[in-house]
Amino acid sequence: MEVGSVLQFLQDKTILVVGATGFLAKIFLEKVLRVQPNIKKVFLLLRAADPKSAAHRLNNEILGTDLFNLLKEKLGANFNSFISEKLTVFPGDICYEDLGLKDSTLKEEICNQVDVIVNLAATTNFDERYDIALDLNVFGAKHN
Repeated sequence: MEVGSVLQFLQDKTILVVGATGFLAKIFLEKVLRVQPNIKKVFLLLRAADPKSAAHRLNNEILGTDLFNLLKEKLGANFNSFISEKLTVFPGDICYEDLGLKDSTLKEEICNQVDVIVNLAATTNFDERYDIALDLNVFGAKHN
């Protein structure tokens, strides 16, 4: 698939990114926001206890990294408003049914709006018990 066709496909789409604080997810998110600013929205699932903690993780572990410097330079003073318009972060966990979403309104919004799911969630503990690694890395996607 050509890069241009991927960019065209993502135009006006709403994306759900699972595993958003991981290495690949950060690269994916930055690239999509920088080269296809006409995406409609990106929902980001972050493992967190509450929305405030999820927002804190977004700012510290994703947007606060050097990876986003190019996008910040490109957008300048518009960076924060662009991010607020495009990103919706929410707390959850792939180990639970419906991603552990407690907010039924948000759950309905996600179900009705998402066009593309990008599941990059995985355990990074390489000494993890096999049953736990299998549950997280393979079966976690069933809860999307």
